[in-house]
Amino acid sequence: MIEVEGLTKYYGNYHALKGVTFSVRKGEILGFLGPNGAGKTTTMRILTCFFPPTSGKAKVAGFDVFEEPLEVRKRIGYLPENVPLYKDMTVEDYLNFAAGIKGVEGKKVKVAVAKAMDECVLTDVSYKFISELSKGYRQRVGLAQALVNDPEVLILDEPTIGLDPKQIIEIRKLIKNLAGRRTVILSTHILPEVSMTCQRVVIINDGRVVAVDTASASGVGEYIVEAIKGRDIRKEIAPCIVNKGWALLELKPQEMSLEDIFVKLVTKE
Repeated sequence: MIEVEGLTKYYGNYHALKGVTFSVRKGEILGFLGPNGAGKTTTMRILTCFFPPTSGKAKVAGFDVFEEPLEVRKRIGYLPENVPLYKDMTVEDYLNFAAGIKGVEGKKVKVAVAKAMDECVLTDVSYKFISELSKGYRQRVGLAQALVNDPEVLILDEPTIGLDPKQIIEIRKLIKNLAGRRTVILSTHILPEVSMTCQRVVIINDGRVVAVDTASASGVGEYIVEAIKGRDIRKEIAPCIVNKGWALLELKPQEMSLEDIFVKLVTKE
């Protein structure tokens, strides 16, 4: 559904992206994880056709983001980090407006807006002005505008930033319910967002992809080796131990948490 290959981006002399490559399967929720300044938002803006890469390729639903941006935009919903809401409009009026500028046919707008409000649990506040809503509900409105054109792909940039714990849980639940029906990229620097919401994770640091794995970090780990000097038991699986003349007592994989892996990959020491 999404293919990214060798994305590079310069801002003047600043090298923001350095050959970013990854893919997202249809119906998958992918966590795009990295510290602040790692290149997450730049990647999201390229995928949403906000600006082109300096070099490299990216395709969304089979369409090139540089050569066919209008086709890409028809197929994506985008929730930026700072949601562009018109606070003097009611929730329903704003979503009607969003549906119109996204090209939803006039006779289908009412149904599309009702569906988006239902999906994001906004029906009970549809008559309220956006200025009257809590930050959590404003995030729901932002998510609803991303969904109102029934996109194949959702790109969410820091969707829970600034929310309280209750609001975070609610937004996570909304996003998780989209799995299978839509392809989702969730960009964040918050580890629980990925482990609780996503099926796979791409970790980016300093403009480069440093790891790709399942969000549970399955298969990623280190080994704890317990050995004592004494009998020489030659084992091919631990030649470095054997070469020291030690007897191998135990060699077992130890699962690392996503937090352990993240810190290890992005720490420069």
